[in-house]
Amino acid sequence: MARPGNAAPVIIKRKKVVAGGGHHGGAWKVAYADFVTAMMAFFLLMWLLNATTEKQRKGIADYFNPVVPVNRVSGGGDGAFGGESLFSEEVLAQSGTGASAMRPSDERQAMGLSGENEAAAEERALKALDSALRAVGGESMTMERLMRHVVTRLTDEGLVIELFDLPDSPLFEGTTATPRPVLEDLLRVVVDSFAMVGNQIAVQGFVQSYPITLIENPAWELSAARAQASREILQRAGFTPERIQRVTGFADRKPVVADPMAERNNRLELVLLRNRR
Repeated sequence: MARPGNAAPVIIKRKKVVAGGGHHGGAWKVAYADFVTAMMAFFLLMWLLNATTEKQRKGIADYFNPVVPVNRVSGGGDGAFGGESLFSEEVLAQSGTGASAMRPSDERQAMGLSGENEAAAEERALKALDSALRAVGGESMTMERLMRHVVTRLTDEGLVIELFDLPDSPLFEGTTATPRPVLEDLLRVVVDSFAMVGNQIAVQGFVQSYPITLIENPAWELSAARAQASREILQRAGFTPERIQRVTGFADRKPVVADPMAERNNRLELVLLRNRR
């Protein structure tokens, strides 16, 4: 049958269907965020291990240990500060185990909460002892002449007190290990100053080089014997033997001046050792 002349044309639309997985959602974003968070935690852990002391690491470990309370001593509150405030140092009395950061208890020290840096405190103590030794020379003419033999310096190992020969005043008799009175006087002064701290010490002997024409070089035996003689004087002067960590002879291996045969290389070094060594 014929279509009416005024009938609307028939339009057929064909949609092209593309096979595929379609939209996957945002799951990959969540996975990526988890990865970034894990990396941040890892680098934070590495930084903490490098930047903290043994006591601080123990405190951090105790904090995350579920069988150990966060605050072993109650401060009267259950917040992050354990009952203290940011201004408790100024307004609260310090007593017993309730002490805060400036006067920490043993418990707070174990948690890494000590306000006093041990290394800095030790550095101040060594510098104070160094200053005290330098001041001794100004007490009298006798002490001034005595302290001409002394040079001090702070090193990574500790405070080094160097006692050395002068052309007109050697510390030992000739090329022997027999001490002269000047050395005994010097070591008594040193023992008095060592009472300011409790660090251990090292006694080290050094001598000048001898001519190579000698059949037997006495440097090793002489440096060790002089160090031992100095140790004995220290103990007679009242120094605690348990604080002497080592007694060593270095022969002529470490000259302090360009000429290895110079008298200036005849010396003793008393090293007040840092506690961490």
